[in-house]
Parts: sequence; structure tokens; C-alpha cells
Amino acid sequence: MIQVRSIFLSDIHLGTRACQAERLLDFLRHFAAENVFLIGDIVDFWAMRRSIVWTTAQNTFVQKILRRARHGERVVFIPGNHDEALRDYLGIAFGDIEVVGEYAHTLADGRRFLLLHGDEFDQITRYHRWVAVLGDVMYDLLVRLNSIVSLVRRRFGMTCYWSLAGYAKRRVKTAMQFIFDFEDTARRAARQRGFDGIVCGHIHNAVIRETDGTIYVNCGDWVDSCTAIVEHLDGRLELIAWGSQEAVAAITRTGVAECA
Repeated sequence: MIQVRSIFLSDIHLGTRACQAERLLDFLRHFAAENVFLIGDIVDFWAMRRSIVWTTAQNTFVQKILRRARHGERVVFIPGNHDEALRDYLGIAFGDIEVVGEYAHTLADGRRFLLLHGDEFDQITRYHRWVAVLGDVMYDLLVRLNSIVSLVRRRFGMTCYWSLAGYAKRRVKTAMQFIFDFEDTARRAARQRGFDGIVCGHIHNAVIRETDGTIYVNCGDWVDSCTAIVEHLDGRLELIAWGSQEAVAAITRTGVAECA
């Protein structure tokens, strides 16, 4: 296992057919950490009101996180909008897992980062909940269509995970503008509060980008892109894309995992 200081995960969406729990488990087998930060939408209560898909791999992920917490890794859970019910339990620990609304994390090199889910910066989620719920239903439809697309891709020998929803998001101009606006708002919030950067999730768009001296980090998700952020022992942050077995080989060989 590769020893890192921290692992940052968001938007796993346990309880849904879209959750890529098997790939997430494979990722966790390769990394040991001092800290594990779960930055929102870990469990998708929104989708579970319509139907529940809870696989063996999803259950194993929960058990693995609890085991890591018992064995000395610090696990911090910051609820998001899809698991907002857990915001009623801020300040309480469940099985050695701390539940907090946000967290100030200091990297090994001394830089301070604000950790929160990010729905605070999404005006649709905050003020037009019905629109957000409708979008969630449409997203679930894309996930169902994606299973057909994935079957066709496998028949043609394409093993790298590919998301129809992620592809549509990257090709729609208004969606891209939303991502840029979200990033600017998050970065500005971190700067105003005196942090060197911010780590969040919510919009399923993984990136590490510095602008005007403030670093914006998004963990991505384990639905569309299968991405995580790790903090190395020297404080360096790295985006890991864990989309295929080729990525496993790449991280073992070079410490960098990429899947086109």
C-alpha cells in the first residue's frame, strides 16, 4: 500500500445503482492514510426515497471505513445535500467517525484548507430544491442508459469506465458555465476566510487549480469519474483518477493514475 497523509473522497452516492463501489474499494486497497475525509453525498438519501440499490461492495466500503477508524485512521464525515439528514448530528461521533459541518485542515507543509461539501455555493440547491430534485431524477435516467452504453463498449473491448452523464455535462455550455461559477465562488469564500485553498465536491468535476494565490480542489465523484484527492506526506496534493485496471497499473508504476 502507498502511504499518504490524507485521502479526500466525495459524492460516492451509496444506495444507488450509479455508485462505483467496486472501483472505490480497489482504490482504497492501494492507499493507507492518517486521515480520511468524506466530503459529502456519501449516502444518497434523495435517490433512496425512490428506490434503494445496496450492493455487497457498498456494504464492504462502509465496513472498511469503520475498520480504518477503529485502527487509528482519523475519519471525518462532512455531510452534503444528498445526505443532509446527517447535518442534524454535527459534533457527534458514530463508530469513531466524526461528523462535522466543515473542517479546517492544515497540510503537512503548513497550508490551511477549508473542507466542505460545496452545496452552499449552489443557488439551485439552496433556493430551488424542486429543480435540483428533478435534475437528480433525470440524472438517474442517464445512469440507466449508461448501463446499455457500457455493455456495448465492453463488447468492443473498451474497459475504461465511461460515463454518459459526465460526457453530457462536459458538452453542455450552461453546465460548464455553472462549474466555472461554482469554482470562482468557492475560491472566493476560502480567500475571504483566510485559507490558502478549499477542498469540496458536489459538482462531480475533479480538479486542482490555483488562481490568484488560492487553490481550488474538487474531489470529483465515484459515479462519473471515479476520482479522489490524496495528500502526500510532504503536503503535496494529487488528483487520482481510478477509472480502470490500467489506472491501477499506472499508480503502482508511477504514482499517477489517469484514464482517458
